[in-house]
Amino acid sequence: MKKLLLFILICGNINYFCFAQPGGNFNKAEALQVAYLTKELGLSSEEAQRFWPVFNNYREELKKTRRDNRTDELMFEEKVLNIRKKYSTEFKKIFNNDQRVNRIFQADKNFREILRKELQNRRRNQQKNNRDLPLRQ
Repeated sequence: MKKLLLFILICGNINYFCFAQPGGNFNKAEALQVAYLTKELGLSSEEAQRFWPVFNNYREELKKTRRDNRTDELMFEEKVLNIRKKYSTEFKKIFNNDQRVNRIFQADKNFREILRKELQNRRRNQQKNNRDLPLRQ
């Protein structure tokens, strides 16, 4: 029963990404992140209902900071730290557990690293496939 509720909740978040964003753009990476974090954090359906709106706000704030601070790395890192501190207190309200809050940031970092490696592998494979194509004469 819990798995069914979790599945429904994940689907609801995926639908949110499909239809609630401006222009209706669906980002597969975000859908994968929802599934990955839900599994890694072991979210119950009640926790997930409270967690995802806060996490989505956190992610949007990070995106905005990344856009606004492209040229100043030190300023960017400082703002990211402040955002994490701010949302750390928000996540503590949901989980009441410092270890789980730390797991949120670690799981998010791990997901981004997995995604980065996957993109590198795809680019490498694409370049290899392009080199293997016969030359046209």
